[in-house]
Amino acid sequence: MLLDAAREAAAECVGCRADELVFTPSGTRAVHSGVAGALAGRRRVGRHLIVSAVEHSSVLHAAEAHEAAEGGSVTRVPVDRTGAVAPEAYAASLREDTALACLQSANHEVGTEQPVSRVAEACRAAGVPLLVDAAQSLGWGRVEGDWSLLTGSAHKWGGPSGVGLLVVRKGVRFAPQGPGDERESGRAPGFENLPAIVAAAASLRAVRAEAAAEAARLRELTERIRSRVPDLVPDVEVVGDPSRRLPGIVTFSCLYVDGETLLHELDRAGFSVSSGSSCTSSTLTPSHVLRAMGVLSEGNVRMSLPPGTPARDVERFLEVLPGTVAAVREKLGAPAAPETVRAAGRDLVVDALGRRCPIPVIELAKVIGDVPVGGTVRVLSDDEAARLDIPAWCEMRGQEYVGEEPADRGTAYLVRRTS
Repeated sequence: MLLDAAREAAAECVGCRADELVFTPSGTRAVHSGVAGALAGRRRVGRHLIVSAVEHSSVLHAAEAHEAAEGGSVTRVPVDRTGAVAPEAYAASLREDTALACLQSANHEVGTEQPVSRVAEACRAAGVPLLVDAAQSLGWGRVEGDWSLLTGSAHKWGGPSGVGLLVVRKGVRFAPQGPGDERESGRAPGFENLPAIVAAAASLRAVRAEAAAEAARLRELTERIRSRVPDLVPDVEVVGDPSRRLPGIVTFSCLYVDGETLLHELDRAGFSVSSGSSCTSSTLTPSHVLRAMGVLSEGNVRMSLPPGTPARDVERFLEVLPGTVAAVREKLGAPAAPETVRAAGRDLVVDALGRRCPIPVIELAKVIGDVPVGGTVRVLSDDEAARLDIPAWCEMRGQEYVGEEPADRGTAYLVRRTS
């Protein structure tokens, strides 16, 4: 009875029938089960899968597994600089052998909301089911549009960890993978975590009851951050769509700042934030979301304001941030000078090999004024983040990014001074 009541409550919040919704051990498991089941159910149609370039890693990993399987193919739809896909790009990617398309409702790193309704319309017209990863947005409201499958994760709306949900609309061809199980329509094997499921459904109803008022309040706070940070801190890029975005997420990147150091300093000041900078990752590669958007990754700060965040905390953050960024920049502003060689009077070569973000960009900024307008700077770097951050720096500074060239070690990035 408790399980059925929780299912009905969750289905009401999602906007589906109770018998279309099952609970899973996590949001990731919901995504993997949804993708695998939908692809298997439409195997006769084909083996083509469509995803966006900024999907959650659970979706991208499922796509990689499908691509590695015999006959599997994947189209990754690019995004614009705000992180949004173009519905026309999804429509153009649809093929006769397309079995499934996936699109997040909103991005987990920059908060940009995706045009789900228009993409769902294009998919429906082509007879292709659309799976929506609604983990980030489900606590704020229903996902509009004629989607076919939907996934969510309770901890994203403030519920307990270890509970996800998967919705499969009636009429969608779906074949659960793995050994059969009698529980959750065979789509989530194993005994249900009943206390967590009840708490997840109750918390979803609770946050939804206050969602409209809290969304308006948090949106005002994040807008305050978006508008004031560029005035308070020089050389900052606020990323994500300025209007079509989730209420509580705001993300910005600071030039000439080591993301990991900045996070540590903000933590010491009492602020827990995240980052997509490569220097905070064990792989030393920037976030796939920031890379797909083509924005600056170094010094990246992602703030998530939970419901109930007081305005005074935002004001204190805005007071602390300028001094914190300045201190980090001061630490990085005088590294051991790289070997700089003048060539032909109009060109410079900056050797930043062996130096991690943001040193290659710092050294580029130091010498760009030493070449005349029309002259070039060639930056040698073996840091993967330079492939994203140097073009992003050029975009911010109004300089021309010419491209990259192979080098004996690392890669040469060519920048032409335009002003």
